Order: sequence, then C-alpha cells, then structure tokens
Amino acid sequence: MSKEFEMSMMGEFNFFLGLQIKQSKDIIFINQAKYTKEVLKRFDMEESNAFDTPMSSSLNLDKDEKGKDVDIKRYRGMIGSLIYLTASRHDIMFSVCLCARFQTCPKESHLVAVKRILRYLKGTHDLGLWFPRNTSFFDLVGYSDADYAGCKAEQKSTSGGCQFLGHSLVSWSFKKQNSVALSTIEAEYMTVGACWAQILWMKQTFFNFGFKYDHIPILCDNNSAIDLSKNPIQHSWTKHIEIKHHFILDRVQKGDIVLDFVDTNHQLVDIFTKPLDSKRFTALRRELGMSSPM
Repeated sequence: MSKEFEMSMMGEFNFFLGLQIKQSKDIIFINQAKYTKEVLKRFDMEESNAFDTPMSSSLNLDKDEKGKDVDIKRYRGMIGSLIYLTASRHDIMFSVCLCARFQTCPKESHLVAVKRILRYLKGTHDLGLWFPRNTSFFDLVGYSDADYAGCKAEQKSTSGGCQFLGHSLVSWSFKKQNSVALSTIEAEYMTVGACWAQILWMKQTFFNFGFKYDHIPILCDNNSAIDLSKNPIQHSWTKHIEIKHHFILDRVQKGDIVLDFVDTNHQLVDIFTKPLDSKRFTALRRELGMSSPM
C-alpha cells in the first residue's frame, strides 16, 4: 500500500476502533474481546450462564403483538452494541440482524433472544478471525444461499453471502430480500445477484492494486438457480424478479463469474441464514476461520 499511498510508520498495528489486532510471522488475528466484555458489563450480563449458540435452532421470532412490552431504549442500545460486534463476529450476524427487525416495538420474547446472544458472547468473548500470511492461494471465491420465506411476518426470503480471498474470510452479509420470491429458485437467484454485486466491487478494488480476476466461482446449493442464470429462455417465466438481478446472465456469458454447485453439507452460508444446532454451528464457525487465540 505504501507504493500507492502516502503513509507514515507509527509502529505495529495493535488496536483500532475496538478491534484488537495481534500479528506474528505466520498469521494476523483480529477480535473484539475487550469491547465484548464492556458490552456484557454495560447490560449486567457478566455473571450470566453461557450458551454454546447465539440462538436456539427451534426459535421462530415474530412480531409477538400480544407480548409484554420492554424498555425500547435499552433494547435498541443492546442491538446497536451487538451490530458493532459483527465487524469481526460473523457467528452472531444472523441472530443480531434478526432481533434488530423488532426495534420499533420490542417485546419480552425479543429481549430474551437478545440476552441469549449476550450469554453466548459470555462464553466466547475471545473468539476472532485468523488471516494466514504468505499464502500462495489467493483466489477470490463467493458463497451464496437463501432461506426461502424466512421472515415469518412478511414471508420474504433471507439472503446470505460470504467471500473468501484465499483461505481468509473477508466479507459476509445477511439481508431480508426487498421483494417476495414465489419459489426457492427465485430466492436463491436474487441472493446470487447480491453476492455478485459484492464480488464485483471487490474485483475492481483488487484490480486497482494489480490483481485481475476472471471466472470467479460463486458456490450455490440450488441447481435450478444455476440453470436459470445460464438459460435465457427461462427468464420469460420470471419477469416479476427485479431487473437488476438479471445482470447475472450477462456476467456469466462474459466469463466474469462461474456459478458452481456445492452440496448443502458444505454450504458455509447456512450460518448467516438460519439458526443451527450446536454441532453444525460450531463446525461452520470453524470453517469460516473463527477460533480462540493461541
């Protein structure tokens, strides 16, 4: 970066905006352990019992209009603090963003779900992301998945995606889709579009530093969505999908991206789209490069 920008050396990078950075010859480790402890203290959760997942796999949060009201200011404060943690804690991305949907009128059931996240953080406050140095594998790869009609209140699907640069996770996302998909295929297809938009931005950024990427693989676990991106005839059946998502076809034909199939057992984005049981959640968290410091 010093070849492209004017820079001054101020010593080894250790702390920045709540992020703790530990560097060694082989790896860079980033976490927010100090900030996590501060959040637990602020909301009186320091002495709480820990959970091994941030959300129960059987939980289905909804508006709960008949539920008991809670302190809206405190609830929003919890959500805001947790959202900042998602800068390095992809493992709480789904649960935090799901609870954030109910900030206008939070109920006791929503507060219980948020406290469950804090209790999970109590036992995992030191987790962080590992970035290996000097790796020869520097390919750009995307994963895309959708939870069809995952939003119980509006019947909208949930999009999830993540991008790897080599062996390092560099970007992840969770978002409720803007329009209602009428099938799993359409939900997956719109999610691939969102994933490619992120990769397109990353591709251009890396190009500015001299790295050129073509035929970037996006891994999806829905063969029908992959076929839809390759067969223009099928687009006459899906005109109600927003036009912006159809630029995938153009990018596939130009060779910018390649949509490949990945079986559900190896779909890493599941952790961003749905609550999981402890075994599956822990396995995906580890595959996404998150663990405790050595």
